[in-house]
Amino acid sequence: MTNEVYQARWLTAGPAGQKEEPRAEREVRKVLVRIYGDGVDLFFDREDEVRTFECMSRHGQGPRLLGRFPNGRVEEFIHARTLSAADLRDPEISALVASKLREFHNLDMPGPKSVLIWDRLRNWLRTAKSLCPPEEAKEFRLDSLENQITALENECSGDYQWIGFCHNDLQYGNIMIDEETNVLTIIDYEYASFNPVAYDIANHFCEMAADYHSSKPHILDYSRYPDVDEQKRFVKTYLNISGEEPDAEVVENLLQSIEKHTLASHLVWGLWGIISDHVNDIDFDYKEYARQRFEQYWHKSAILTS
Repeated sequence: MTNEVYQARWLTAGPAGQKEEPRAEREVRKVLVRIYGDGVDLFFDREDEVRTFECMSRHGQGPRLLGRFPNGRVEEFIHARTLSAADLRDPEISALVASKLREFHNLDMPGPKSVLIWDRLRNWLRTAKSLCPPEEAKEFRLDSLENQITALENECSGDYQWIGFCHNDLQYGNIMIDEETNVLTIIDYEYASFNPVAYDIANHFCEMAADYHSSKPHILDYSRYPDVDEQKRFVKTYLNISGEEPDAEVVENLLQSIEKHTLASHLVWGLWGIISDHVNDIDFDYKEYARQRFEQYWHKSAILTS
């Protein structure tokens, strides 16, 4: 929904001076070629994203960067399967995701360790307002969102703030699994930054409502949102790095913080949808997607404040 991604493959030639091997015996080389989408500079700084990509590679967490060109780059091709929407509900795979996400959050990444989410929301709100005609801004109640963001920031900041390096877009298409080893790789770091880990987990839970490979990829089904037992199982696995049962109070505090941060996730991707609708020509109904995220925001906000 942001980039175009291609697999490039070719047969290798033998060493210079040697007789070329028969075609059937020559090695097939593969790389991934990523063409950047239009308008992405409104969402993140590409140079920051490439630095994150290179740092992740040095940590052994993702593909290697093989080359760059003005509107894209060439990456190592990972021989693994991208997860499906259904995979996220599989208890075994979900446990692998929880453990991998904890590892991701603990990465020692360069740069300031300050929370980005609230500045991102305000920046994207300004951009959305600048792009929307008045009737659209009124439909999405954009004029009221500044106060909503401030109130939500105050509410979430009152919690214990556990800050980590967050992916911020952990949908199933950004997780790959080697089915021989069950090793996961988290890919695509465009939106990665330091944030409350509760936000990253909340965003992952929200993504369980999506199936971007269906006939209507913009339609969300919130009946697939994880129930209380699934959430608790995920959080316990996330917290369990020493093999001991995590403290019940710690589990409950993190679950409550996740619940509040789902509101931030809905606002982020609602604004993303509005902006994308005006700058991106990829075949995806961004406006309808934004409408659903804002509906969820107002619905959940009313429940949490009642």
